[in-house]
Amino acid sequence: MGGGNEMSDVKRWYPFNGEQTLNLVSEIGPICTMFVVNFAFGVEAGVWSLLGTTVVALVASLLVLRRPPIMPFIAGAVTVTFGALTLITGDPKWVQIKVTIFNALVALLLFGGLMRGKYFFEFVFGNTFRYSERGWYLLTRNVAVFFFFTAVANEAVRLGFATAEIPCPKTWAWLMRKPILNGLDVWMIFKLFIVMPVTTIYLVWQVRYLQKYRLPADTK
Repeated sequence: MGGGNEMSDVKRWYPFNGEQTLNLVSEIGPICTMFVVNFAFGVEAGVWSLLGTTVVALVASLLVLRRPPIMPFIAGAVTVTFGALTLITGDPKWVQIKVTIFNALVALLLFGGLMRGKYFFEFVFGNTFRYSERGWYLLTRNVAVFFFFTAVANEAVRLGFATAEIPCPKTWAWLMRKPILNGLDVWMIFKLFIVMPVTTIYLVWQVRYLQKYRLPADTK
């Protein structure tokens, strides 16, 4: 009797299903790995770990879902491309710029769809969520705005801290293994500890906010 209530409580606070959770992990896992490996073994090793975990995440998604999830595969392809550019040129800016370019392009794609009355997320997530037309419109608009602002914020941090040399806080010294943090270090801290949590919270809020626009599972 209590099992149903417990499940509903979990669903209320964590509204993602298995597929959506896998997509979130596929996004967060590689940047977490790069963060740890970079501070332990350097930038080049960090980029290799980013590429490796990205490929592993995509393969895992393909095996579990038995089909290529569109958004993670597009993001993964962009990550591999710009990660390779970083390894070839020896310049980590390519990994950083990837976020700006990808998020800006997604925002433009979503805004362009709105202008034509086409909702990209309905095509991508139509088998996972079922919303009314108003729901798809709001989801598309809100995510487009969010991606636009994250692209701007990413570029602001990348350029604003490009030449930064910040003393590492003593409480972080055991993890960072370096006395001075450079621009790439600051960017990864921003990406991992600010952008990722904010993105997760925002998406959870969106799913909960749009519940009133959900349609029954058997609705065509």
